[in-house]
Amino acid sequence: MLETPGVSRQSPGQGLFTFQDQGKRWYVQFHTVTSLLNYFSFLPDFCYLRTIRIHKMIRKITYSLGRHVSAVACETTQVRRFLHGAYFKIQPSVQEALMEGRPVVALESTIITHGMTYPQNLSMAREVEEIVTTNGAVPATVGILRGRIHVGLTDEELEFLASSKNVVKVSRRDLPYVLSQGLSGGTTVSGTMIAAHKAGIPVFVTGGIGGVHRGGENTLDVSADLTELGRTPVAVVSAGVKSILDIGRTLEYLETQGVCVAAFGESREFPAFFSRQSGFQAPYRVRDEEEAAELIASALGLGLSSGVLIAVPCPQERAASGQVIEEAIQQALSKARSKGITGKELTPFMLQKLNELTDGKSLDSNLALIQNNARVGSCIAVALSKLQKARSKGKLPQRKDTTPPQPVVIGGINVDFIAKAQNPVILGGGQTNAGRVRRTFGGVGRNLADCLSRLGRTPLFLSAVGKDEHSESILHYCHHMVSQFKQNLCQAPLVCIDGNVPLSTIQYVCQLAREHQLAVCYEPTDENKASKPFLSDSWKALTYISPNLQELRAINRTLGNPLPAELPSRLEDVVQTAMALARPLLAHLRCVVVTLGAHGVLLCGKSLGGSISLRPGAHEQTAAASLCATHYPAIHISREEIVNVSGAGDSLTAGILAGMLAKHDTDTCVRMGLLAASLSLRSYEPISPEISTSSVSQEQVKSRSWPEVKVWKMD
Repeated sequence: MLETPGVSRQSPGQGLFTFQDQGKRWYVQFHTVTSLLNYFSFLPDFCYLRTIRIHKMIRKITYSLGRHVSAVACETTQVRRFLHGAYFKIQPSVQEALMEGRPVVALESTIITHGMTYPQNLSMAREVEEIVTTNGAVPATVGILRGRIHVGLTDEELEFLASSKNVVKVSRRDLPYVLSQGLSGGTTVSGTMIAAHKAGIPVFVTGGIGGVHRGGENTLDVSADLTELGRTPVAVVSAGVKSILDIGRTLEYLETQGVCVAAFGESREFPAFFSRQSGFQAPYRVRDEEEAAELIASALGLGLSSGVLIAVPCPQERAASGQVIEEAIQQALSKARSKGITGKELTPFMLQKLNELTDGKSLDSNLALIQNNARVGSCIAVALSKLQKARSKGKLPQRKDTTPPQPVVIGGINVDFIAKAQNPVILGGGQTNAGRVRRTFGGVGRNLADCLSRLGRTPLFLSAVGKDEHSESILHYCHHMVSQFKQNLCQAPLVCIDGNVPLSTIQYVCQLAREHQLAVCYEPTDENKASKPFLSDSWKALTYISPNLQELRAINRTLGNPLPAELPSRLEDVVQTAMALARPLLAHLRCVVVTLGAHGVLLCGKSLGGSISLRPGAHEQTAAASLCATHYPAIHISREEIVNVSGAGDSLTAGILAGMLAKHDTDTCVRMGLLAASLSLRSYEPISPEISTSSVSQEQVKSRSWPEVKVWKMD
């Protein structure tokens, strides 16, 4: 005769029990004792004897529930009534996936009912669901049909919502009325979050969330999406905030609500729905779906009642121009005010007007970003499902570290105060001269690291910070440059070092470069500091240097090389002088990047196949390589547009290095540097806040026409 099975309760309050039979362990999750009996009645291979013993086991389970059973039964009955009763219906494929722990992605339906016209809305909904399925998750479009919340829609139900005229836009406040009246509607971000949370779906994909409307400080028009994110623990994957809104105030409101906001990808730039950049930075960044899953799992594990917002930029090739969109927004807002359109009717009106005013470009971007969000959100849901399964088994997956090594920048960091008089003539005699004083943050090393960071290269920046009243302001301003994973110096794809660094440090870095074949770029800083590496043979381990003509002359003076009597000003003479001064250095250096100010930049180096190679790595000693110099004219900027010249050279160098690290061709690298320099010349900050992966990129280079490049042989 069989021994009495052992019974134990796991996870009090969740109805999860285990029992053992002939060495086998069975796991059973149930809502009531009756449901457990029903479960066993359908198990195969249970004979009469075993059935009797199971009933005995049930009595033991019932006894073990004891004082917990009433509370559990009450709570479970309420949940079951909501999920399976008059208010709620979960599609069988979604319910099956949830029970098996497979990834599910919730999708909203307001975009179907109020965002697009039929039949485009229907084809879009089908495409999005297909994308979710293709990427390994189960789509669960949320909608309300005849007074019942549906999590997961059949194709017929999708078509019903897409083609119906009199459907309601349903947020949290609307749910009780819509359900009680038996109405149909599309759920907003807020409404979908509620349904997803009730169903146990942690990831929800949408186009863009609502936010604080422009002028919201006066009208108090704030979307319920924001407060929902503050009180419902669901991760929302969106293309940021709709650009028709006040994005700055929206981010502030999300912070107040305790919502963790992270940009997805290579930049912390917070996307503005149609366009990739909004001018605002997200508080955090996740590089890929695995980091996003870790973030969501941490939020869920802490039991926070707030959600997580993952902001995914629209694909570059389909993003709309920020300026074009902004002009259209202003026109649409004006029309909305004249017609008295406010509240929940404003967003659909604005989106429709934007589509008209941009000749369909905004709609194209809208479709592209929704599809992209579905792909990214599905991958996040899959990664989260794997992570949760691994944790439930008591072990975490060994995550393969795919993060590429970081470039390292070693250099100075300064606080600069710039005073500028209001009048061109300074009055003497003790009078007050009106003017303006600006505080900016500089230092060549800091500037390089700042610009590289804005261009998505996430450098490790090493510097000395004093303990004074300015140190905290420096750290706060440079927070976007702080590295999350500091790679070993010897694994860096590139090391940048400036002339502010002590000689002993420069020599140490050069020694490491020689031993580990590191690519090192030296930024001379100024004429007096330029020669530090050249006081010994340390300089022969350098790969690149980026001096101006004065610094290049100082370097040659230290090495004892012939010098020109004076430095020329005419471009042709400047080029010839720079070539003569760079020539002796190229016996050991890969490339000398001579910055020429308004004349642009001159690259001197080894050419193979007509182009100077900038790729980091060991020095090539190819017999076929020849020395040449290539001149790239600067982007024309009028004198009136120039407001600051202190960081333009550093922006140029950083732009070139960012392109090189991205493995772009030499022409693209240099032109990325010229784009970055032109932006910084127009900025009061040494490194323009406008510099980003969108404003300085291969795509931007290709979209412009450039002056002719000239090449000279140096052999």
